Amino acid sequence: MWRLKVADGGNDPYIYSTNNFVGRQIWEFDPDYGTPEERDEVEAARENFWKNRYQVKPSSDLLWRMQFLREKNFKQTIPQVKVGDGEAITYEIATIALRRGAHFFSALQASDGHWPAENSGPLYFLPPLVMCLYITGHLDIVFPGEFLKEILRYLYCHQNEDGGWGFHIEGQSTMFCTTLSYICMRILGEGRDGGRDNACARGRKWIHDRGGVTFIPSWGKTWLSLFGLFDWSGSNPMPPEFWLFPSFLPMHPARMFCYSRMVYMPMSYLYGKRFIGPITPLVLELREELFLQPYNEINWKKVRHLCAKEDLYYPHPLIQDLMWDSLYICTEPLLTRWPFKKLRKKALEVTMKHIHYEDENSRYITIGCVEKDYFKKHLARIPDYIWVAEDGIKMQSFGSQEWDTSFALQALLACNMTDELGPALKKGHEFIKESQVKDNPSGDFKSMYRHISKGSWTFSDQDHGWQVSDCTAEGLKCCLLFSMMAPEIVGMKMEPERLFDSVNILLSLQSKNGGLAAWEPAGASEWLELLNPTEFFTDIVIEHEYVECTASAIQALVLFKLYPRHRTEEIDNFITNAAKYIEDMQMPDGSCMFHLWLMVCTWGLAAAGKTYHNCLAIGRAVEFLLKSQRDDGGWGENCTSCPDKKYTPLEGNRSNLVQTGWALMGLLSSGQRDPTPLHRAAKLLINSQMEDGDFPQQEITGAFMKNCMLHYATYRNTFPLWALAQYVSACHCLKAGCIAMPLKHL
Repeated sequence: MWRLKVADGGNDPYIYSTNNFVGRQIWEFDPDYGTPEERDEVEAARENFWKNRYQVKPSSDLLWRMQFLREKNFKQTIPQVKVGDGEAITYEIATIALRRGAHFFSALQASDGHWPAENSGPLYFLPPLVMCLYITGHLDIVFPGEFLKEILRYLYCHQNEDGGWGFHIEGQSTMFCTTLSYICMRILGEGRDGGRDNACARGRKWIHDRGGVTFIPSWGKTWLSLFGLFDWSGSNPMPPEFWLFPSFLPMHPARMFCYSRMVYMPMSYLYGKRFIGPITPLVLELREELFLQPYNEINWKKVRHLCAKEDLYYPHPLIQDLMWDSLYICTEPLLTRWPFKKLRKKALEVTMKHIHYEDENSRYITIGCVEKDYFKKHLARIPDYIWVAEDGIKMQSFGSQEWDTSFALQALLACNMTDELGPALKKGHEFIKESQVKDNPSGDFKSMYRHISKGSWTFSDQDHGWQVSDCTAEGLKCCLLFSMMAPEIVGMKMEPERLFDSVNILLSLQSKNGGLAAWEPAGASEWLELLNPTEFFTDIVIEHEYVECTASAIQALVLFKLYPRHRTEEIDNFITNAAKYIEDMQMPDGSCMFHLWLMVCTWGLAAAGKTYHNCLAIGRAVEFLLKSQRDDGGWGENCTSCPDKKYTPLEGNRSNLVQTGWALMGLLSSGQRDPTPLHRAAKLLINSQMEDGDFPQQEITGAFMKNCMLHYATYRNTFPLWALAQYVSACHCLKAGCIAMPLKHL
């Protein structure tokens, strides 16, 4: 049976940590673990997911929850409560529901203080990993039998009804992910017509019906070229000479969005090498199965710009196609011939230098290379990416340990139950302190295109090393809130100098327009987005500002006024400019990107002193929320709102409890005085709580790069609980239906 291990480095000589692996979460399979009854419980969860896979596509993340609740012998002892039709919510009922949720959620805390959870959703993460391990001959070493079984389970569970696989688990089928998933199944031993529910035959038919894999987008062309299923001449150039550009050029690598930089760095290296894996019998079979014409008759030059309409979110402008054609026809032939091939050799050396630097500074968690010792260090970090749930094994973006934990702690603090939750709060506080990044990247990090990181928090754990602005703001908020509490209950407060380092990170990431970038300072020219080489993402060439990062930073810096003598004028100016940015970014319907997530915007503006009565932007946001409230008292938004950039409710006007929590918190922080919508939302949350204090898993609620969704499995606990806590603290007299606004806004 599967078991989650926490803060465990194992005995692998190729792995190391900066903080004794605090926050690390890895899965192991133990054939002797668990009783027959416990194994039956897991199988029942798997079968239930399969039967309902088209109704609720994210997993409920049950395997580790079952394990933790069992290990802690947790039993819900507080009776369940419901609010009947026409019945008013009493203070007692609301408090009981709150306590039930808080006790359940605190039981899910790990021994090192964080809340483990799945953070997945994209379907293009896992198959390339399997392909890499197949190419290098390490598949059976890294993924023994039970792993392969669960990988296949995941692919089967998330195949769409039309036979394809989406860009993410709730997305329409795409050529990119359908092709990668098909190849993955074949690598794992399924025949061309094998797989559960005829998975392979259905997937291949989907591909053929849309013209075959020559219509795969550019990233797919790269992966297929590496695997020997595509000729490199069928891809647009990715010249490694890009990394030799002088710093005065506007398209210098330092001005790229860090994610794109990290992706195209190894891609350009492999393109420059024209690397191709071994041509095995399986590769030859796949050449016959995936194309509509014989492989050796394909005119590769003519397929470079092909892309299936299902994958085409960002059509390339003509100027970009002309640029690729120029590089393809004129530049590449020169760079592969003497004497210009010397420049190619130099470019490959510089590219690999940058790859090694990123490897070392992320403890080999980031993108890797193929040299022997370095490769082994990457193999040792594969378990950090793997997550197991009732729908199988999936690959995470990495993990969201710090992000999830900072929200969990703020939700529990809002419950005002320190006497009952003290041990959980103390452990969580220690985790937050241990997870702060203590140093900048090594050496001359600016020449490696890196920004300062000392004082930041990452999305996952300290070893990852990459600063993120809103993660830093949320971590800082936690430390500041704990600094106002008794140390004998929550532990010693963080040293002021470390808080100052965090403030320095936030101040460094604000742009001239007042907004905050996520990873590195924004400021590169917007026209560079015309060069976006992908077809399924937008706004990935350069760093941009984000309202959620900006709002989190406002809240943190308002709380930081506990230290009134540190950079006071800069902080005041930051808050003023940041609030203006949020107001300027409001959409015509009153929402912010993205719509119901505008809760963070109202929080940020409220922290800056704005209310429903003195801020037009908050007034419009409240109007949007009241207008979009559903008949059952909740709110629900379809994930298509993100790529379409317009609010779209869930089908059937359903409500989503996470989004209902966001909306309720937004209304509570706004200062609007009508209690009716607040009571209706709270009633839905209370009545939706499950017998053990958990909340049901519903639609996916996270997003990145507009077009791809992320499943944050703890959100279903954090935000309904947090919203109920704020609702209870805002109530003076629930029986009379009289709501008073919170005394402070987190």
